Amino acid sequence: MSFRLAPLSVAAAALFLTACSGEQEPTGAEEAPDTAPATETAAETAESGAPAVEFASLPEPYNLADFDQGRKTYRLCQSCHTLQDGGPHLVGPNLYGLFGKQIGTADGFAYSPALQDAEFAWTPEELDNWLENPRTYLPGNRMSFAGVRKAEDRTAVIAYIMSQTGYAEAP
Repeated sequence: MSFRLAPLSVAAAALFLTACSGEQEPTGAEEAPDTAPATETAAETAESGAPAVEFASLPEPYNLADFDQGRKTYRLCQSCHTLQDGGPHLVGPNLYGLFGKQIGTADGFAYSPALQDAEFAWTPEELDNWLENPRTYLPGNRMSFAGVRKAEDRTAVIAYIMSQTGYAEAP
């Protein structure tokens, strides 16, 4: 029995390292040809996988993002982060309620000193800069993710995260 578990453990470790390495990004071949913004309501979310917040209600340029591409790009993040209200922290913190929150302040997560000492609140623009290359954006952080290189993929994943984490534009 332990013989069968060893290959599974190696495979699971390889999958985790691949997901966190940032080496794989969604390719154009995986994109759906229809790039219209999602407009389904929160009531339809559970059945269809549509956004909890309509993309159309998000600020520009996120209101024009491709929901499916955002969901696909988020797969690079899901082994380390959750998006659900009250969801657990994994290797990285739960991202629910991220926008408008001071960096490095999620209860119950042990942040690096670089994040604890940073002095900004998360905005879609800050997240875009962070996701481009976390290592250079805030040196000394422990995030091992190499970043999302394509601007349109960053916009889509940010819109997806906004739609899934209770985003509300600041008054």
